[in-house]
Amino acid sequence: MPDFEIYELGDFPLLSGEVLKDAKLAYQTYGTMSAARDNVVVLPTFYTGTNSRNEGFFGPGRAIDPCRHFIVSPNLFGNGRSSSPSNAPALQDGPRFPLVQMWDNITAQHRLIHDHLGIEKIVLVAGWSMAGCQSYQWAAQYPDMVQAILPFCASAKTSPHNFVFLEGVKAALCADQNWNGGDYDSPPEAGLSAFGRVYAGWAFSQTFYREGLYRQLGFQSIEELMQDWEQDHVQGWDANNLLAKLATWQAGDISAGPLYNEDFELALGAIKARAILMPCTQDLYFPPEDNEIEAHHIPRAIFRPYNSPWGHCAANPGNDKGFAAQLDANIRELLER
Repeated sequence: MPDFEIYELGDFPLLSGEVLKDAKLAYQTYGTMSAARDNVVVLPTFYTGTNSRNEGFFGPGRAIDPCRHFIVSPNLFGNGRSSSPSNAPALQDGPRFPLVQMWDNITAQHRLIHDHLGIEKIVLVAGWSMAGCQSYQWAAQYPDMVQAILPFCASAKTSPHNFVFLEGVKAALCADQNWNGGDYDSPPEAGLSAFGRVYAGWAFSQTFYREGLYRQLGFQSIEELMQDWEQDHVQGWDANNLLAKLATWQAGDISAGPLYNEDFELALGAIKARAILMPCTQDLYFPPEDNEIEAHHIPRAIFRPYNSPWGHCAANPGNDKGFAAQLDANIRELLER
C-alpha cells in the first residue's frame, strides 16, 4: 500500500487572490467508514510532519482506533507530498511558490472530505502544533460540520512572539551563502544545519536541558542532540518547503478571510464544536496563556494544560507517556460526550 494518495484540485484559488496551479492534496485514510458515515476523524499534519508521522497518534486500543474510526490525514501544502515548492510546476517552483494560508489548506481539505469522500460530519479534528492550528481553522471555517476539536500545543492565531521565533530560524537558514534567494543549485546545507540547531533550543524546555532529559532520547550530550537536529533538517527537508510552511504558520489566524474579516473574537465565538485545548505548560512558542484566552471565547471549550519538561515536544509520540495518556483520555471524553 502506498504511503499516500493524491487528490487533484486543478487550478486552486488562494485567499491571497493568486492561483495555485495544478494543485495536489496528498492524503491517506485508515480504517473503514461506517454505513452512517459518522465515525470520521481528521488528523492534519504538523510542521515537519506527514500523514505517515501522524500514525503515532492512533492505533488499536487507542482513543483514535482504525478499528472503530475512519481516519483521514491530509498533508499540508508545502510538506513535499501535497503541492510544494519542491514539486510545483515552473513559475511557482522554489521561492516562487505562492503564500498558502490556513484558510486555503482547510478549503482544499474540505473539498477532499466533503466533495470527494462524501462526508457531511466530522466527529473530531485533532493535531499537534500546526495540525492543531488547522483543527481550530476547521471548526471556525466549517462550524456546522465539525463536532469536536482537540488542538494540542497549538493556537488559533500565531502570536507575535511565535512569529518572531519563526523569523529567527528563517534568518539562520537564509544566511547561508548558497541560499541564493531560494534559487539554489544544491541544498543550502549550512543554513539547514543552522535552522535545526536553533530550533532545538525552542522545541524543548529549559527544564529538559537542565535535567539532562536528552539522555532518554539516546544522546550523551546536548551537542549530540543538536547534531541530530542538524542532520534531520539537512537530510529530510527541502529549504523552500520549510519556508513555505513557515509562511503559512506565520500567517495563521482563524479570523483571516471573508467569514470573520479579522475579528478574532467573533471567529472564536462562532466555533460550535466541543473543544479541549491542551497546551504544554513549558511550551516555549505555544504557551498556555494563548489557549486560556481562546477558551474564554469558544462557547464549548475546556482549557486543560499539561505540565511537561519536554516542552513542545511532549506531544511527539514516545517522548512523554503521561502526555500520550492524557491526550487519549481527552479524546475519549470528547468522543463520548
